[in-house]
Amino acid sequence: MIVVVLSIVLLILAAWIALGSLPAGADAHMPLPYMIALVPLMWVPSLAIAIVALVMREWGLLCLAIAVGLASQMREVSYWSHWSPSRDLLGLLSRTNAGDASNTGGAKTRKKPAHGQRSTEELLADIRAARRETEINASETASDVLAQRTSSSASFTVMTLNCRYGRASAKDIVATVLSRNVTVLALQELTADLVRELDDNGLDMLMSYHQLGEDKETDNGGFNGIWIRVDPKSAERSAVPIPAADVPSVTLQVDPMRDITFASAHPKSPMRGCRDWSAGIRGLGRLAETAKRTDHDIAVILGDLNSSPDHPSFRALLKAGFQDANLSLGEGRRATFPSWIPWPRIVLDHALATKGARFTGVESFPIEGTDHLALVATVALD
Repeated sequence: MIVVVLSIVLLILAAWIALGSLPAGADAHMPLPYMIALVPLMWVPSLAIAIVALVMREWGLLCLAIAVGLASQMREVSYWSHWSPSRDLLGLLSRTNAGDASNTGGAKTRKKPAHGQRSTEELLADIRAARRETEINASETASDVLAQRTSSSASFTVMTLNCRYGRASAKDIVATVLSRNVTVLALQELTADLVRELDDNGLDMLMSYHQLGEDKETDNGGFNGIWIRVDPKSAERSAVPIPAADVPSVTLQVDPMRDITFASAHPKSPMRGCRDWSAGIRGLGRLAETAKRTDHDIAVILGDLNSSPDHPSFRALLKAGFQDANLSLGEGRRATFPSWIPWPRIVLDHALATKGARFTGVESFPIEGTDHLALVATVALD
């Protein structure tokens, strides 16, 4: 009897996992988006049943449990496609050695306080110092600056963060932009108060150019915004119409024949309407279509896309012409929600780019006051 019950449970789990293979748009029905988001966790009950089967020496049940557990990880493998234990070990050793070297011999270096411990005055002083250094380093002729900015080997550090109804720490955000030398910053769930706090903490000095979406009552948690360090060629309040908050964008000319457009996006969550959720995710694909029509142009989407590669709607967005930073690097799963528990987190926040750009690094980390981790990636031009 126990074997029959556990077999039925495994068949239910297998059917649950199969939901991730529905056609794009078919996942736009409650509660499918949430069920599909949990597919990567189906190995947990499968493992429990496998252990029971092993104890009972029920080999058929054991094989079925293993098969179901592996099926739940089918799309997770791509997050680790380039992972190497030896490379990770070497990286750990190099970081450890670097830390040891900084603490031995010679004069001791003063450790900077954590973001949360720095006063606004200290942060602003650091920003002014960074601006003075930038002005000194950029004292070449205008043509030299342009040549450097439009180099075919240029790379950009980009960052995206869901600000949780405007509750994220403005000081923490600005300090992170400064310490990580972020070129493009995309924020979601903004409020007018948070934008003012960001400027009070020096973001307008670090990033003089920005574009905000319109603040509307129909926004999902707040409006979106995007900031950039250099003067953009153009900016739009909403680069593509989707049934969610505006998708503000800035476009930078990288060479005489090519532009790169950065957009901050936040499709609705399924609880705000499954149809709008799916339509919003798939609708972002029009940015890739626009880039294709203009031949060499590049589009980069940054934001909380409320979906993962397990969702058919998200895979449709990738098929439109985007590559995902996490998937393309294959160096590990950068799950970003919720921030307060290390497991089980799910993948919601993304950095995507079309042909002509590639990702060379990606990292997630906490920012005070929000339930999402920030995602930082490095975009290099091909």
